Amino acid sequence: MAEKILLSWSGGKDSASTLYELRKSNNYEIIALITTITEDYDRVSMHGVRRTLVEQQADSLGIKLETVLISRNASNQVYEANLSLVLSKYFELGIRNVAFGDLFLEEIRRYREDFLKNIGMQGIFPIWKRNTRELAETFLNLGFKAVISCVDSVLIDKSLAGREFDEKFLLDLPSKADPCGENGEFHSFVYEGPIFKNPIHYSRGEVVLRDNRFYYCDLIPNSRSISW
Repeated sequence: MAEKILLSWSGGKDSASTLYELRKSNNYEIIALITTITEDYDRVSMHGVRRTLVEQQADSLGIKLETVLISRNASNQVYEANLSLVLSKYFELGIRNVAFGDLFLEEIRRYREDFLKNIGMQGIFPIWKRNTRELAETFLNLGFKAVISCVDSVLIDKSLAGREFDEKFLLDLPSKADPCGENGEFHSFVYEGPIFKNPIHYSRGEVVLRDNRFYYCDLIPNSRSISW
């Protein structure tokens, strides 16, 4: 019998690759996607993707979306407290494992494992230590499609915001940038692929600068114009 688990979900390509690997193994049943939403913007924290779009992803995946709400300036302590409330609810239902799409940052993995241990849960890391260039190419070869929702202009050029995640994008990355953006170079939104029943339709809106560093491409659901 497949073990029931949770999946940390940003809506990006590494989350999608993780879900693909979990389903391929047939060892797990993902009962909910855990997504952190910044209430002030009603968007996925860090990625800047509208909540509506990740809701459409969850609907296409046939998996419940569980949101962790934080304010724009929330401290890490507040984030942890809010996340603990959500995870504890599932712990009471017998869930003991949470899957993550982390790739190679040891400090992040230790943080997650230590945090979960306090709740009585453990982490699963299906794509850990995968070669990131190969993982990016596998993602594309499987038929996944994604768009770049945010770039860190300190690490890569701002013009890459809103670009399609494809071979041309990978070629245009500077040599020091990770092909999967694991060092925070960029974030993405997956709108089509083998794990989805239906593609998620959107249109590209304006590119907005935040904190004099991060460029966000507004992805607009169903071509409806909604202001930031």
